[in-house]
Amino acid sequence: MMWPSIALLAFVTLQRLVELPIAAANTKRLLAAGGHEVASAHYPLIVAVHASWLATLWWLAPSRPIELPFLAIFALVEAARIWVLRTLGPRWTTRIIVVPGERLVTRGPYRFVDHPNYLVVIAEIAILPLVFGLWHVALLFSVFNAVALAVRIRAENQALETLRP
Repeated sequence: MMWPSIALLAFVTLQRLVELPIAAANTKRLLAAGGHEVASAHYPLIVAVHASWLATLWWLAPSRPIELPFLAIFALVEAARIWVLRTLGPRWTTRIIVVPGERLVTRGPYRFVDHPNYLVVIAEIAILPLVFGLWHVALLFSVFNAVALAVRIRAENQALETLRP
């Protein structure tokens, strides 16, 4: 086993574990403010893809060396992730919550693209396996993620259409 690989996997796992209660608290707050969840049926698919991706990496990556160019790219992606989460603040959640009367976020990375968080997730799922030289994992989970995000983004776009001016 190589400790840098384990440390990186532990960092990503801890990051996700810290984010889950934040997302749950934000969801609770948004629902209390009159919001409602939309298209929750696909949520287990999202969770399954992400959990399986992380479990697969824990299974295959700990004994593999880290490829520094991909690690550098992953670090940039994580910086983008922080930018997205900070921009959304208490509106960030892992679910699709619509609060009537709220306006769409149009600052930060949302000035440039409609779904920067999904771009980050696409990059994370592809790049982290490449950090460990696991091309097949990057490809396989990118396909799974594309299927899940196709459903998710379609549902989110329909839900957010009600907030557009």
